[in-house]
Amino acid sequence: MQVIRDGHLVADHWQHLDDDSPAGAGPCTVSCRRWLAERGALADHGSAIGIRLTGDDDIAAIAADLAGFALVVIEFPAMADGRGFSLARLLRDRYGYRGELRARGLFIRDQVFFLSRVGVNAFECGVGSDPEELLAALGEFSVKYQASADEAQPIYRKHSRSA
Repeated sequence: MQVIRDGHLVADHWQHLDDDSPAGAGPCTVSCRRWLAERGALADHGSAIGIRLTGDDDIAAIAADLAGFALVVIEFPAMADGRGFSLARLLRDRYGYRGELRARGLFIRDQVFFLSRVGVNAFECGVGSDPEELLAALGEFSVKYQASADEAQPIYRKHSRSA
């Protein structure tokens, strides 16, 4: 399977484990609930570990562990569920997470650019989504007026007016 990471289509080697699946060899992600219940055993599993978050998860409960995650996946259970945008912004701005931040689930092409604005740098395409089309969405806007996770200064602070 391919994912979009940092503006490129790349092969994905991550496994997303169910809460009752054993952690095998290779990089894997687990739910926040599982991480909180099995933190010690999962940290010693021997491969890269990632965490999957939903809008119901409390980021503060895992804040101290964030630096140890090679990947944080934000699950989008429905296109209209905007809590993933808030999670991404909190992870980048409040908690300082600098690793791969991936959107997964039911997001649409129109949301890809705006997800990148709040700090998402990877996209796992859902069934029926065209990765090339989602990749193109990242470059549709050439001007960013507001400050955000991807741009610290608003446009009016970058350009002085000539009088």
